[in-house]
Amino acid sequence: MSKLVTIYGGSGFVGRYIAQRMAKAGWRVRVAVRRPNEAMFVKPYGVVGQVEPVLCNIRDDASVAEVMQGADAVVNCVGILARNGKNTFDSVQSEGAGRVARIAAASGVAKMVQISAIGADVNSDSDYARTKGEGEAAVLEHMPEAVILRPSIVFGAEDGFFNRFAGMTRMGPVLPVVGADTLFQPVYVDDVAKAAEAALTRDIAPGVYELGGPEVQSFRELMSAMLDIIRRRRSVVNIPFFAANIMAFGLEAVQVLSLGLVPAQITRDQVRNLRRDNVVSDGAKGLADMGIEPVAMESILPDYLWRFRPSGQYDAIKESAKNLRA
Repeated sequence: MSKLVTIYGGSGFVGRYIAQRMAKAGWRVRVAVRRPNEAMFVKPYGVVGQVEPVLCNIRDDASVAEVMQGADAVVNCVGILARNGKNTFDSVQSEGAGRVARIAAASGVAKMVQISAIGADVNSDSDYARTKGEGEAAVLEHMPEAVILRPSIVFGAEDGFFNRFAGMTRMGPVLPVVGADTLFQPVYVDDVAKAAEAALTRDIAPGVYELGGPEVQSFRELMSAMLDIIRRRRSVVNIPFFAANIMAFGLEAVQVLSLGLVPAQITRDQVRNLRRDNVVSDGAKGLADMGIEPVAMESILPDYLWRFRPSGQYDAIKESAKNLRA
């Protein structure tokens, strides 16, 4: 019988790519999510019955243990960018990761991959980065042979980064950003999935791997490259951190007063994170140590950002015709 992997958060942006790769590798894939009925799109990743979405609440021991039964490996992709009800940074990213690792160790699971983030640090003043660090520590406490992947900003067709800012360009001549000079090293989502697959299927040394693409660029430079791709002229305007904090406080207040119906577009915790560069550390293990050559942004971004061009699909059709003639 083929091996089984349980992927917590397997229908999310990164998780779905890992699920696809593990299915192609011949594994049975159990996609553990809060709403299985919204994750039915994962089933065609494999043959009938190979990939199955299942109900799981990462905040509950019994729920986590149930979907882990019989698993040979586990991957934890669950993470949040902002608090949402009972899903707090501590309950999801710190306690949740530790819960998965503890139950995996007790169940005799052979391998574990934890999806973390560059900047994870138990001493950080950011709740996001602090709980990512605490989650890593909890995983290594229970599963010392685990592989922890720390990606920079992840890009791909379903990303919430380039798609979000490209959509904002439709609203006016100005594109506001916080931390325009902050450096990022965007990594392609399928490269992250390749790293997870390598950790589960090959003899990869345990420990922390920081994942970044071939380019290091500032926030402003990334937005300029995106604007070139979508063929729109916009002024990239930097919002000072002190002003961003005031704005974030107001947006968080609106979210509370609306009982969550109006989500905050940016939070004070995100502003704190944007103060720090998000690049691979000197000397850190990374994609090269796994035998993976990172994909450049320029070869991927046009494939899904074209729809934000003024003429949308018609620009894409013209470009394809031009390439064929060439």
